[in-house]
Amino acid sequence: MAVHAGRHQLGADRGRIVLHTFRDGLAAQAGHDLTIEASRWSGELTVNDDLTPADLEVRVDMGALVVREGTGGLKPLTDRDRREIAVTARKVLRADRHQQASFAAARFEAAPDGGAAITITGTLTLAGASRPLRLRVTRTGPDAYRATGSVVQSEHGIRPYTGFLGALRVRDAVDIEVDVDLSEPASATGAEP
Repeated sequence: MAVHAGRHQLGADRGRIVLHTFRDGLAAQAGHDLTIEASRWSGELTVNDDLTPADLEVRVDMGALVVREGTGGLKPLTDRDRREIAVTARKVLRADRHQQASFAAARFEAAPDGGAAITITGTLTLAGASRPLRLRVTRTGPDAYRATGSVVQSEHGIRPYTGFLGALRVRDAVDIEVDVDLSEPASATGAEP
């Protein structure tokens, strides 16, 4: 089955947004590298009649971040640890004031070598600050795609988490991984190329 022209509704029922944080500092061995999933998000991708992407907008509920995994550290994460980390992440991201993060694509570029990957350039609004973001998109199945990128927290006015008087900290750059399934028919015709 091929991707269809038109508007594709995106969300947690047909994809995943995963954040990967990494520990740093003198006490890094005490912390965990985390896998955090955005459990509530939505978006819309518009595909042209020639099956090229035309527009993409995504919204993420920052109050719905769930810690899925923690690797490394002196001891395994407990369910209580996961809940406490999620609460701390919401505080660090100021989710009480900025409940939603959003991404709006401005440009879609094919790989210069004619490969299958494309680059999406757009604007990420996080914690009230808007900054450019580039995502590299590759096909992972007949109608499945993965976008990857990295967000530098301090560029959005976010002070990365620190503990143990600064000896343990979260690396400023957070990796993003987005998987989407576009196998469902689109809801309307796409934009003209």
